Amino acid sequence: MNGTTTRPKSRKSDIDSVGKDIGNTPLLLIPALSSDTVKVYAKCEWDQLSGSVKARAAFSIIRNALDKGGLYPGKSLLDASSGNTAIAYGYIAKALGVDVTICLPRNASQRRIEMLNDLGVEIVYTSPFEGTEGAQQKARELFAADPDKYFYADQYSNEANWQAHYFGTAPEIIEQTQGLITHFVAGLGTTGTFIGTTKRLKEEIPHIKCVGLQPDSPMHIMEGWKHLETADVPRIYDVTAADVVQEVSSEDALEMIKRIDSAMGVRISPSSAANLVGAANLAKTIERGVIVTVLPDSIDRYKEIENELFN
Repeated sequence: MNGTTTRPKSRKSDIDSVGKDIGNTPLLLIPALSSDTVKVYAKCEWDQLSGSVKARAAFSIIRNALDKGGLYPGKSLLDASSGNTAIAYGYIAKALGVDVTICLPRNASQRRIEMLNDLGVEIVYTSPFEGTEGAQQKARELFAADPDKYFYADQYSNEANWQAHYFGTAPEIIEQTQGLITHFVAGLGTTGTFIGTTKRLKEEIPHIKCVGLQPDSPMHIMEGWKHLETADVPRIYDVTAADVVQEVSSEDALEMIKRIDSAMGVRISPSSAANLVGAANLAKTIERGVIVTVLPDSIDRYKEIENELFN
């Protein structure tokens, strides 16, 4: 015996199979927000494993951890989440035989909690008044107390988060628009979607303009979004990435949910609607262009809001 510990064999051989169900989401024209000279498109990110845009980051983080040997069966993936990343972790990790522990604000929607329970995710509830910042603090405490038990994914600081969009989302958009995209618009939460996509788009299409979106106040309905002036800014955020950061109100997002349902028969989530509000506002200021945003998820995980709007 040489005194070293033999770690269980990782499931890296299974990760490629899981990856086939992530990304390559359709690009949808939004006629209600478009004109003859300005087209608004949106990536339907619910059309992939776990039903949200967070599948991309979760997959990238897990694959990177497996490649570097930080995550293996017997060690639990630990992170803080408002819900969608946690669900994505749950789907992917279940296929790999990896345990997941999530620090989750107690006011997360019941649908999210049900999905996490169904996936076998261990939930550590945190204060509903401290949001994801409180959940992050709790995750750091758990990791510090037992680092051998956990792989701390830390999606707010993990470079693999934005890299998922640099290598995936952005090339898809360029291909789907045949390189004609002129503007990219997206909300700022962990900021991974915006930062990764913007980095690649600006490399490939130097004249492109990229607009970051944030809620207009700390109290809002856009799940996962951050009001940067009052929140802990994620370490992966690059302040130079956005040409401009604009605000979106919860009221405008709710109105957009109803507008898109009426025009297209599609019920989108508050964050998806907020992205479309940002895209629609931008469309009013330009004479010609191709605007692309993302629809992070559908309204399926927001039954309380759906019932309030449509029942």
